[in-house]
Amino acid sequence: MNQPFQRIGSKSNSQVGSDFEKAALAWFEAQKINLVRNFKVPVGVNENKKVHAFDLGCAEQRIIVECKSHRWTSGRNVPSAKLTVWNEAMYYFMSAPKGYRKIMFVLKDYSAKRNESLAEYYLRRYSHLVPDDVEFCEFDEETRVGSFLKHRF
Repeated sequence: MNQPFQRIGSKSNSQVGSDFEKAALAWFEAQKINLVRNFKVPVGVNENKKVHAFDLGCAEQRIIVECKSHRWTSGRNVPSAKLTVWNEAMYYFMSAPKGYRKIMFVLKDYSAKRNESLAEYYLRRYSHLVPDDVEFCEFDEETRVGSFLKHRF
């Protein structure tokens, strides 16, 4: 049975995400930032907190990271449903404990048609939903380089 997976040649969407998290861990480690996967902290907007597992994090360095390896659609259109997941991540960052460094680590996927990366598009279109203390880092899969983006346009 043919499955419409996120990447051609991938076993599953979860495998793509797991591989991207591993690449993120390696990149942060090269920056002297040691993180663990599935890092849990209490989140919530009132006293009724619930534990949320961020993709990566560190209690000692007080860092939480969400990793998203989404791409433009095959027709180079906006992947609207996937960006809804980014909006959800912004809500979790907003409701996370104060004092944590918050990083949205995303795959760099550039659209020549739009003359911008998916992260640049998101920040231009949805900056009103991005908390002031959230940093965006785009990761280039080919060069293995991560670059932080300015997100107040």
